[in-house]
Amino acid sequence: MEKEDIHEDYEYDYDLEKTAERQDGGVQLELNEEDDSPIEEVRVTVPNTDDPLMPCNTFRMWFLGLFFTALISFVNQFFYLRQTQISIGYSVVALISLPAGHLMAWILPTREWNIFGWKFSLNPGPFSIKEHVLIGTMTSCNTYTAYAVDIVILQKVFYNAEKPFIAGLLLVLTTQITGFALAGALRKVLIRPAHMIWPSTLVTASLFRSLHHVQEREEDLNRMPRIKYYLLVTLGSFVWYWFPGLIFPTIGMISWICWIKPDNIILAQLTGSNGLGFGTIALDWSAASYYVTPLVTPWFAQVNILVGFIIVTWIMVPAAYYTNLWNSKNYPILSASLYQNNGSSYDKSQILTDNILDEAKYLAYGPMRMDSFFALTYGVGFAGLTATVVHVVLYNGREMVERWRAARTENDDVHSRLMRVYPEVPNWWYYVLFIISLGLSFVTCVVWDYMPWWAVILAMAIAIFFVLPVGIVQAVTNQQPGLNIVTEYVIGYMLPGHAIANVTFKTYGYIVNVQALTFTSDLKLGHYMKIPPRVMFNAQVISTIIAGAINLGTATWLVDTRPGICTAAGYPFTCRSTKTFYSASIIWGAIGPARVFGSKDGAIYGPVQWGFLIGAALPAIFWGLSKKFPNTTWLKYVHWPVLLAATSNMPPALPYMYSNGLFLGFIFMYVLRHYRYNWWARYNYLTSAALDSGVAICGLIIFFAVQLKEHNFPFWWGNPEDGNWDHCALGGANYYEEFL
Repeated sequence: MEKEDIHEDYEYDYDLEKTAERQDGGVQLELNEEDDSPIEEVRVTVPNTDDPLMPCNTFRMWFLGLFFTALISFVNQFFYLRQTQISIGYSVVALISLPAGHLMAWILPTREWNIFGWKFSLNPGPFSIKEHVLIGTMTSCNTYTAYAVDIVILQKVFYNAEKPFIAGLLLVLTTQITGFALAGALRKVLIRPAHMIWPSTLVTASLFRSLHHVQEREEDLNRMPRIKYYLLVTLGSFVWYWFPGLIFPTIGMISWICWIKPDNIILAQLTGSNGLGFGTIALDWSAASYYVTPLVTPWFAQVNILVGFIIVTWIMVPAAYYTNLWNSKNYPILSASLYQNNGSSYDKSQILTDNILDEAKYLAYGPMRMDSFFALTYGVGFAGLTATVVHVVLYNGREMVERWRAARTENDDVHSRLMRVYPEVPNWWYYVLFIISLGLSFVTCVVWDYMPWWAVILAMAIAIFFVLPVGIVQAVTNQQPGLNIVTEYVIGYMLPGHAIANVTFKTYGYIVNVQALTFTSDLKLGHYMKIPPRVMFNAQVISTIIAGAINLGTATWLVDTRPGICTAAGYPFTCRSTKTFYSASIIWGAIGPARVFGSKDGAIYGPVQWGFLIGAALPAIFWGLSKKFPNTTWLKYVHWPVLLAATSNMPPALPYMYSNGLFLGFIFMYVLRHYRYNWWARYNYLTSAALDSGVAICGLIIFFAVQLKEHNFPFWWGNPEDGNWDHCALGGANYYEEFL
């Protein structure tokens, strides 16, 4: 960035030229020691200085960013359809792109070019941390495959209703990009306020600071350098993961209580890893960290998750199951599968004609059934949605109104003031992007008959309505209540029997919201790392368009060239996640919520709809109690959206993953933070990033070196041939299986 490009509205209380000091070839803005973030986690992780002249919008950044975007989009989509899925994430790209960036800084010519007055160099100096963050951001936007690709696969493989490639491409791009347009409207509320922490971004910031040898404070000079600590923990994580990942899988799910009497069905269901997992120990970071992120999620949020987890998983579910509510004993205690009333699998082909529900066949075959855990978690999910809205209105409503009114005059924290040096993205950029995306959404859905035009408006309305309350919850707690349930619920009543319309509506209502918050999180990282907003905008939009096209192209190529794909005959391309997506299209689309949660054609799960009312009432009750008893501190930390969302990922998540993750959270986010604060402040978030990196690298090597060639590690007690790794075979059985 040229010095004369610095924003003219720079509003510091001191003159830039008089206070700038040259360090490492740039201008370092120094602040008073006390001028720092008011949030402790941010203060110990993110520096309160910036170098506005540090290069970031460079040829190196764009070349490496687009290269890794294309590579990750292809690889992750390819593995997404395989039986054994693997996803290359942020930390791996950060590690690989660092030496690549330094290599380009070494070999590229330093000559300055002048094209119509625009001066630039292919090599403006050393590879900078800001370039590195932008490369990581371009890939992190697209770590997960585009959700709408599953709709395209669904039509081609399961419904035999293939659409033109351009239809699928527009479906993918509009669902991915529209959310980014919404992110622009959230900046004043979810990015600039200091207390909107976005905890996961602190892990990323800590990782990049360590990789770039950020200057140590004087009191830390005698401690282990952060980069050395990071590399050692990464190495340890890499070495250890060979055991739960390949050699000794049993240590990833030690159901030791079940081993006392493994043929006892009740003991197995309560303690097995495929049951409620009580007492199961997971010596596997990937399992213990995946859903809770224990070294990132604030401790107060983890306490809420713990309470919700215990209430639902270890109290409500056993009570419902062993009293045989909804004939629960005919099914496993925890399963996402669908059943007939007698416990046999539900054959969806018996109720469909031309992939649409045949009511006569449905009545003859019988209603669909699910286990009590699955049904109860739907009810808890309903409660979580209304709790999110009520909680944010009561606890954050006044603040949001005041923030909108005082946005131009309020006192920003140090990071917001440092960002004033960079030109902000004009609002009209976001408006134009939203209008174009919305227009293309109408064209896509109406011309190619995905769903009616009014459904597009309704889906967008749901996404927009929930984006702020869900965003506030995620920014503070690192937990994101999902909208997939409510979108499926709404369109399932309005268009019953239309499976493709159901999943399309879900994608627009749910993924537009998710994408908006994903982009917002990346913007917060850019806020912490002082990335010019306009460069961040361009990097995010361009990389997302490229990634979406590659996701769809890869999936289309596999579907067209792999015989038997998404079936057992097509192994290893069995499409586990896509088949779950297909099942949801049957439940909510073809059959519809009226026949599952209503009172039509033998539906028995209607009581779970009381969750909507209960979820709205609980935050109001506790808000009132906190006002009446202001000196009762614990009332202020009861966060019902987080508490009710505790079990939203189960299934497919398993309870032992939560219990082990929460135990680690207690050690790191409570014990170490309170009793070893200096260590925690320096190494906690870095530890999380290093453990993730080691597991990811080892997982890739295991896959390419062993699993890709369909080799197996020698079978033994710790790696049984039947895949019963926890040695508790009845954990996933129904109650009567012991006696059959």
